[in-house]
Amino acid sequence: MRDVRLLLVLVVALGIIVGGGVAVPVLMDRLTPHAERPEALALQVPAEAPLAIPPDVEAFSQTFRTAAARVQPAVVAISTSQAVEASAVPFGFGDDFLRRFFGMEPGRPETPQSPQPRQEFRRQGLGSGVIVSADGYILTNNHVVAGADEITVHLADDREFDAKVIGADPPTDIALIKVQVEGLSAAVLGDSDKMEVGDWVLAIGAPLGLQKTVTAGIISAKGRANVGVADYEDFLQTDAAINPGNSGGPLVNMRGEVVGINTAIASRSGYGGNMGIGFAVPSNMARDVMTRLHEKGEVVRGWLGVSIQNLSKDLAQSMGLEDARGALVGQVFKDGPADKAGIQAGDIIVEYAGKPVKDVTELRTVVAWTEPDTEVEVVLVRDKVRQTVTVAIKRRPEQPEAMLGGPAAGPAQFQELGIEVSDVTPEAAQRFGYAEGQGVLITSVDPRGLAARAGLQAGMLIVQADRQPVRSVAEFKEVMAKADLARGVPFLVRAGDRQVFVLLKKR
Repeated sequence: MRDVRLLLVLVVALGIIVGGGVAVPVLMDRLTPHAERPEALALQVPAEAPLAIPPDVEAFSQTFRTAAARVQPAVVAISTSQAVEASAVPFGFGDDFLRRFFGMEPGRPETPQSPQPRQEFRRQGLGSGVIVSADGYILTNNHVVAGADEITVHLADDREFDAKVIGADPPTDIALIKVQVEGLSAAVLGDSDKMEVGDWVLAIGAPLGLQKTVTAGIISAKGRANVGVADYEDFLQTDAAINPGNSGGPLVNMRGEVVGINTAIASRSGYGGNMGIGFAVPSNMARDVMTRLHEKGEVVRGWLGVSIQNLSKDLAQSMGLEDARGALVGQVFKDGPADKAGIQAGDIIVEYAGKPVKDVTELRTVVAWTEPDTEVEVVLVRDKVRQTVTVAIKRRPEQPEAMLGGPAAGPAQFQELGIEVSDVTPEAAQRFGYAEGQGVLITSVDPRGLAARAGLQAGMLIVQADRQPVRSVAEFKEVMAKADLARGVPFLVRAGDRQVFVLLKKR
């Protein structure tokens, strides 16, 4: 009996222990405040609310999205192929290798000769373009398609078509190509003149073969010239990322209009990596070129018949001008439009066809876009006097002939200038290509003198001094006897077939 009671006690005790193990946590859970239960807190924290984007930021992003979406269907990738023939030399050791490392000239008796069969291979190229009409006309760069045997256009919808060149204009690096397909999405060409420094733009294309790539930046500069890319340069500069393969693609404003054709990038490495400096042909220039290529298959440019240069501030003041605006005539070509109109070397062109001329780039551009056989009024300054002449613009010839002057004395020293000059002898004429009586030849230059500081060198010809023609040493002496070097004396000098003005002035 005692054992039975002991067993009952043990069973009850065990029940209490087991029941307590279940009941106590439940009871504690009920009695413990919710905030003090870390495991419950971790499980029941609500998801973090999305970061609120300010309305103006969202609207800004939407503008980018809309502009890109408007143009992207019209942007194409262009792949080209060109057959190139070269020597098939074992291990790739060609003519250049022989010259550089062994001093051998192929074809010379001392050069070991071996059969070098010619081998043809295909050179591949990549670029971009933008569709400008629904029937398949595409704007791109001339350097993208120049010399190509095969041109393939890859549309944004992944279709591919062969293209042909309608016309190309190397001086502006613009080309017009066409694919035989209808109903394409065409981009809108905007007014590049309305773009200002600081305006946002998108560059769209296939950099490094990556089609439909969009990058953003601003217009960094306008009217950028002397880049060395084309003959006629009036580039929009941008910091939108442009890389190899972007050439020919559009530069787009925030309205989704094409304002430029991406053409070149600045790169110190020589490998064309983006450095934040890209150049685009303005859409207004591209449109003019495109129209002429479409109508005639070529661009026919107007020709004034002069060589011109920009004015420095000192040079302008020496010629009686208040500022350096205008283009200084350095050379007049024989029987050209300017020659027939009476324009002379030393004249400063300040207006063309009723519009002010700011500099050489501006004058070259407006003359180039003048239709040949058009008569234009030109305002110039000569000896501080403004006058107007009428010029019949002609088509630019391949090789214009410079006007020549018209008889020889020994060398003469001009210590104040730091030069020695002589008349043009028959020997000097033959050596340098000048004509007797055309000017005085610089035979030596003192490296410490005024002439050296102005950039004059032996072999140059002085055609004018202080706006006066100098056909002999005697004439040069006469002019320099009256010249005021403290005020500054402009010299018209010739080097080869190019004439420029320089200013000699005491500092």
